[in-house]
Amino acid sequence: MINSSSDNVKKLNSINRRMFITGSLKFFVMIGLVSRLFFLQVKENKKYLTLSDKNRIREWKLAPVRGEFHDYFGNVIAGNFEAYQLHIIPEQVEDFRYVIYRLKDLLELSDKDFKKVLKKKNEIKPWETLIVSDNLSWKKFSKINNHLYDLNGVKPVISISRSYPFKEKFTHVLGYVSQANEDDIENNEIIKKRFVPGLKIGKAGLEKSYEDEIIGINDIERYEVNAYGRRISQLEFQKGEQGKTQRLTIDTEVQKLANELLKDKAGSICVMDIYTGSIIAMHSSPSFDPNLFVFGISKDEWQLIRNNPMKPLVNKTLQGNYSPGSTIKPIVALSALENGIINTNFTVKCTGKTEMYGQTYHCWKKKGHGFVSLRNAMKQSCDTYFYEIARKLGVDKLSETAKKFGLGKKVFGDLFDIEKNGLIPNTQWKKNVLGKGWLLGETMITGIGQGYIQTTPIQLCLMTAQIANGGYKIYPKITTDNEIKDEPLDKFSPLYKNSKNIKIVQDAMFGSTNEVMGTSYRSRIDDPKYQFAGKTGTAQVKRITERDRELDLKTFEIPYEERDHAMYVAFGPYKNPRYALSVLVEHGGNGSTTAAPMAKELFKKIIDRHSLRQSINNKKYLEI
Repeated sequence: MINSSSDNVKKLNSINRRMFITGSLKFFVMIGLVSRLFFLQVKENKKYLTLSDKNRIREWKLAPVRGEFHDYFGNVIAGNFEAYQLHIIPEQVEDFRYVIYRLKDLLELSDKDFKKVLKKKNEIKPWETLIVSDNLSWKKFSKINNHLYDLNGVKPVISISRSYPFKEKFTHVLGYVSQANEDDIENNEIIKKRFVPGLKIGKAGLEKSYEDEIIGINDIERYEVNAYGRRISQLEFQKGEQGKTQRLTIDTEVQKLANELLKDKAGSICVMDIYTGSIIAMHSSPSFDPNLFVFGISKDEWQLIRNNPMKPLVNKTLQGNYSPGSTIKPIVALSALENGIINTNFTVKCTGKTEMYGQTYHCWKKKGHGFVSLRNAMKQSCDTYFYEIARKLGVDKLSETAKKFGLGKKVFGDLFDIEKNGLIPNTQWKKNVLGKGWLLGETMITGIGQGYIQTTPIQLCLMTAQIANGGYKIYPKITTDNEIKDEPLDKFSPLYKNSKNIKIVQDAMFGSTNEVMGTSYRSRIDDPKYQFAGKTGTAQVKRITERDRELDLKTFEIPYEERDHAMYVAFGPYKNPRYALSVLVEHGGNGSTTAAPMAKELFKKIIDRHSLRQSINNKKYLEI
């Protein structure tokens, strides 16, 4: 009986102990749970609320709207239009195979296009956007929208794309846009920040130069989705900002004329205001339609452009390095006058050739020009005269004057990354680069724009403009940013030692165009309103042999690639100069028959539009 009672006590104590332990464990577990819940709901509230919102709220960033480019009169030369695109986010697609084949049927994709889409899909990460099409028709776009209930992860997008209404007429000025690649994104923080799939950015020209200013700021849309990732409602829309519109100094009507004059030719036309430095026209030919690049150019179209022997991808105005030929003679004459080497009475007898140390230097006129002064030598473009004054002057002094007037360095600075410096040689240059001494014969041929000397068409235009304005430094510009109103010439830096020397050269150029025996006399305009002064140039592309001289072939009888380049520089109206131009026609023969007639057409158009340009200019400053 006693033993039985003792056993019961022991059992009771054991049960109580177990209950206590179990109760304690439950208590501590409860305390732990409560503490954890308190920590999660109070202490970590913000963190998990944010994570929850991220799962519930999605952000959709739209492509920024690029700023437009306008010409001087406000015409849109690079604008925007609505493009209908179709995107897929693979990680949101439950059955990609089903969706992609469904889209193939709805969009009537060819097998070739379908394979391209599949290839793109394999190249991107699951969370990256796959662009099925970036330029759908409205009919197909509507069709997709009507079937969205059956297409998880498919997003029809209304985007803004680039449009070039004047097609090839502004290509080498504006450049073009195309889809941003990895290098573009990595090398530009603004592009990186505003990147969205399918973003188009500037690849050349002003589109590239002004990318940071015209790219715009994205629209951002935030919306709520359900557990399946489907949109429920829009929560917020953050309006972006269109990029800055750029107004150019170019006149579309003059630009169009330049395009017409160079049709089916390779070459360049530049027109510049001689006081403000404003570019009125700047065309390189042949050109191409930049609209082809907006949505990706086809292989066939790319091959046609790339393999064109006239090289439409090359901006001849800025990239083309050419021997200036006789268009350099105004600078040679000015340099000789400025350095006191000659005066207006200095004459040379031209017999058609000059002998020097066993080398013969020919004048273009076989029988020679007889005795010629500076004015007659310029008018008839006598090579013998310029051989002689170049010999007396020396290449170093000539180089100094040429550089002062804008030759041998970039006209637009860093604005265009493709622009070339050209080359104005001197004795030190040859020693440094070629390791040889300068020869007298090299000075003589430099005096007629041959040999090592290389210039770009825009440099020749600037050179002519600064001669035309009386010898004052100007700074060319192609946009109206920081535009200055016409100022008195004495506020600019003079490039001359004696202003009379500039007038002598201007008068000689007048004779070259407007007097009998002048090389561009046939292209003259007698009406003082349009009358201009200029200088022809014919730049050799190969050395002329004695056999070539004996054959004396006409231009059309010479193989195209062996024909000389035709060049012309001019300014007008002569009595009250305002505009300068340069014309280059690759393998065009000679400047008098090919390039000068183009200048005649251009000056008529330019001067007729001058008053309209001035009215726009005056209105702008009255508003300021």
